[in-house]
Formats: sequence, structure tokens, C-alpha cells
Amino acid sequence: MNYRMAEEADTGVSSRTERKALEKAKILQRESERKIFRLVGRVLKKPEAERSEEEAAVLLLHKDTVEELSKRKVRRNVLKRKQEEVFDDAEELRNKVRQLAVAVKQANHLVVYTGAGISTAASIPDYRGPNGVWTQLQKGRAVSSSDLSKAEPTLTHMCIRMLHKENMVKHVVSQNCDGLHLRSGLPRTALSELHGNMFIEVCVACSPVREYVRLFDVTERTSLHRHGTGRRCSHCGSELRDTIVHFGERGTLEQPLNWRGAAEAAEMADVILCLGSSLKVLKKYNCLWCMNRPANKRPKLYIVNLQWTPKDDLAELKINGKCDDVMSLLIEQLNCQVPVYDRAEDPIFSLATPLRPEELDSHNREVISTENKPQDNSADTTGQDTAVQGGWFGRGYGKGRKNRKKAVL
Repeated sequence: MNYRMAEEADTGVSSRTERKALEKAKILQRESERKIFRLVGRVLKKPEAERSEEEAAVLLLHKDTVEELSKRKVRRNVLKRKQEEVFDDAEELRNKVRQLAVAVKQANHLVVYTGAGISTAASIPDYRGPNGVWTQLQKGRAVSSSDLSKAEPTLTHMCIRMLHKENMVKHVVSQNCDGLHLRSGLPRTALSELHGNMFIEVCVACSPVREYVRLFDVTERTSLHRHGTGRRCSHCGSELRDTIVHFGERGTLEQPLNWRGAAEAAEMADVILCLGSSLKVLKKYNCLWCMNRPANKRPKLYIVNLQWTPKDDLAELKINGKCDDVMSLLIEQLNCQVPVYDRAEDPIFSLATPLRPEELDSHNREVISTENKPQDNSADTTGQDTAVQGGWFGRGYGKGRKNRKKAVL
């Protein structure tokens, strides 16, 4: 019995020793591969005429590494080209918009998909543009904070509202959390805000879910996987939560996400117009693209964006222009008048639920008022960027990147 136990103990020690030796060998192998990659990389940076015989021999010896580094360079160049902004010249832009106008007039069920690019004219940064939130954070730079209470619906927002009023647009599917579609006057039944609305908090303990529209950004204390706003439902006392859907989360709220409305609109669409979206997230939502149908039975796709999108090859027409410029020309072609945004008539004021007296100090966000206030820049004397605050951009991204780095390590 003692002999068997001693044998098992020896076997256990032996297996642990073998595992440690194997792990050490793997670490040494990885380090050796890194050294080879660094060495080959340095040689490849030199012009061929300037390489010594020894360096040429290194490249011959490590052909697989040379091939891999060459592939990586090609991928980097392709990625760089995809991130570049391309502008159609004035004549080409007008010709393309004329084609778009024909499609809009002939459409039986036009659905519009919108992204951050339609709000840049309201001084709200996009995500993947040259100065976008994700782009800057990837480079390790701070991102300027935006006072979104001063943002107003852009010309594009107002054009979409008008086209819906004229029955040319049936539904709008938006990735934006800035609430500007709602504030433009677009009816909520015609709007799906797939990633939430920064002005809306909800009580999920109530049935049906109870909604509170506020006159300030409710995401002050929220972020990825942490959605409590700190306020309580006036009916059941449960903590309210924001409606934002971050990367890695699945949005299930009926409002403001309205997934049912988005899916039904896509199913009925014969034309889809994508405005200011990279489509890198929207492409993952299969129900929005009718990919289960033959190609000739899918909705015709029109894209307005300055950068490459993964749907460009499937598009009937790609317009490389700013959304406001394109929509201005489109409205001209359609011979329509664009309504001017009037803050005093902003629907958010009639939809908003006032805070209770004990909640007045529950946030530090500026409240939207019916009148435009002159912007006070006196406090900004440093000229330095401050990090974006709030739970709908900036924070969730940073947490996600940390988790990915840990996984890689």
C-alpha cells in the first residue's frame, strides 16, 4: 500500500516536472520566434541594395518569416486605405445624388440606416473617422468631451424627418445614442434606436417596462455591464437603468431599441439607404440585410459614407460625401423643403418626466432648456483635451480593450 502511494507521488512529481519543462520550452520558443521576427523586420526595412551578405543570408534562412511579415505589411496597407476618407468631386456627387433621388422616388418601402456620421455636423464625434472616438483611443490619445445638451438635430436629421412626413421614408434604424432623431420630430413608431438613447432611463422591474425620458444625459454613472443610474422608479422603487447597448452586450429592451420594428421594416424594404455608418457593427445583424434571400430579391442598397464599408461591394451605389451635403442635394432633387429645427418645439420637452424634488441633485449633467444659451468657454483655458465622460462612449471601449489585452497575454 505504502509502495503504491509512493509510486503515485513519484508519478505526480514527474508529470509536474514534465509540464513545467514543456511550458518553459514553449516560452523559449516564442522568445526565439520574436527575436527572429525583429531581426528579419530590421533587414526588410533596408533597401535591397544596402543589405549585407549576412543579412541576405538571414532572409534566405527565414523565408517563412519574410512571407509572414510581407503579408502583415499588405494587411496594414489595406487597413490604412480603408480608413482613408474619399470625396467624390462636385460633378460626380451631383450625378450620384440624381441616381439616389430616382431610387427614393421609385421606392415602395425605403428604410434608412444611420450611424455617427450624421451627427458630426452637431459637433458630436464619430467613432471610426480620422478624429473618431475609437481612432483616437486606439492611438492612446485623450478624447475631448462633448456637451451634448448643446447639440441639435442636423440638416440630415431634419431631412429624414421631412422624408418620413412625405411618406418617402418608412422607418429609420439608428445606431446613435444621441437622441437627435427623436428630437428632430421623427415619430417614435418610425424609429429603432438599436443601441439606446442617452436621454432615456427605464425600470425593468415594472411590467411593461416603464420609461422615463429626461432632459439630461442619464449615462453619467453607467458603463459596460453597469447600467444603474442611481435614481428610483416612482411606481415600484426599483433602481432605474440606462438603455445603452455596449459592445459585447445584447440589447433586449422594446423601447427605445424597437428591434421588432427594425426587423419588420427590413423585411418589407425594397431600398435601404445607409447614412454615415461604417456598417462594421450593423453588418452583424443578419435580420437587417435579408441575406437569406437570393441576391436579386434583396433590397437595393445605397451607401453614403466617406470611408470604406464592408457592404460596398453589395451596394447599388456608393456616394463618397458628407451626409449633410448629400441630403441637401437630394432634397433639391426631390423639390422638397427642409423644416428648420426649433428648440422651443423639440418633442423631448413634452415627452420628458420631471425629476422628483429629492432627485434634483442626482446628476451633474447640464439640462436641456427651451432656449439656446451662449456657450461659455471661459473655464477651458488649458487647451488640453479632457477624457470623454459618460457611459455611451469612451468608458465601455476602454474596459473592453483591457479585457482583450489580458486575454492575449
